[in-house]
Amino acid sequence: MNAWMRHDSPLGDLLVVASERGICGLYFEQHKYFTGVQGKENPEYPLLRSAAVQLDEYFGRARTRFELPLDLRGTPFQLQVWEGLQQIPFGAVSTYGEQARQAGRSRAVRAVGAAIGRNPVCIIVPCHRVLSATGALAGYAGGLERKRYLLALEQRA
Repeated sequence: MNAWMRHDSPLGDLLVVASERGICGLYFEQHKYFTGVQGKENPEYPLLRSAAVQLDEYFGRARTRFELPLDLRGTPFQLQVWEGLQQIPFGAVSTYGEQARQAGRSRAVRAVGAAIGRNPVCIIVPCHRVLSATGALAGYAGGLERKRYLLALEQRA
């Protein structure tokens, strides 16, 4: 059974969802692909409390890497792409093409982009660090303003 909580951030409320195995959801308000949450609201659930502390540290520029167990749910291809996102260092950026090559599918840039867009654990699985081939901001399920904010936060840290 999932537990969830709302957590205030500089980018608005975040919905954090955890299973017994790990964090399985982190969504902004009006998140493009949010389909709802099942389970019980429980802000005292230890894993959710840990996530809240680490998110606050991240936004306060005191954390550059999350240390939370994840319970990512997706297709094998999506899981592979999301694993690749976790390899992008704090403060660095990648492109959709680079992520496609990293996944061993250099011609599948659009499929990789679609998988990145379906990332269920934003910020912690840093899909905001992926840019277009020209370096422009492109696609972010939480909105481009939030992506811009997150990239600037990491550049200033």
